[in-house]
Amino acid sequence: MPTTSADAPFLTVEGVRKAYGGVEALRGVSFTLPRGEFLCLFGPNGAGKSTLLKILSTLLPQSAGRVRVAGFDLEENSAAFRARLGVVSHQSYLYHDLTALENLEFYAGLYAVADPRGTALALLEQAGLYERRHSPAAEFSRGMLQRLSIARALVNDPSLLLLDEPYTGLDEHAANRLRKQLELLRDQERTIVMVTHNLRRGLESATRLGILSRGRLCCMERRGSMTPEAFEALYFDHLERM
Repeated sequence: MPTTSADAPFLTVEGVRKAYGGVEALRGVSFTLPRGEFLCLFGPNGAGKSTLLKILSTLLPQSAGRVRVAGFDLEENSAAFRARLGVVSHQSYLYHDLTALENLEFYAGLYAVADPRGTALALLEQAGLYERRHSPAAEFSRGMLQRLSIARALVNDPSLLLLDEPYTGLDEHAANRLRKQLELLRDQERTIVMVTHNLRRGLESATRLGILSRGRLCCMERRGSMTPEAFEALYFDHLERM
């Protein structure tokens, strides 16, 4: 797999468009992201957030534009890249009749991980689910399933992790547990892209912030350059002007 130099962007999105019939879900989205950054893209329902994530996860081809990850064209090398990709979407992709440990061991086996059980146990510890490792996923709460889904997405040690509205349906306690799990990931080398309409939760984890509205990327800012109040004002200002 090609790799990027220290100065080159890890993820490059150039003029990406996606049309469904006569409706454009994405209208020329462009940005770059260095390796190890945590980008949170905010936007209301229908902004194009999930569409962009599906394109980045190779589940959906773009109508126009280009995506490069780790130095190669994603459209031309999508099959090879999937082995280094982790995705958390609205579907958990977990087997509810299997235990938490069995689920992770199963996915570790699919990716030919050298030590499936050791990897699975380490991820369960990281997710705060070690004590429930022998419990069927069917017994898990929504928050526990979400943390287990993230653990599943990490079994292949992905260089790019994509998170689609991970806080949806979580109560405050579950959301706090998820935030702590994401903070651990933020300290690692992998690059993360999360989309959400939850301003407070997104601001807690991200190192970079973007706003999508009506299929366009309105702005991209470093997290440290803005207070939460200033970003919130900017967010609503962009939405009102679109």
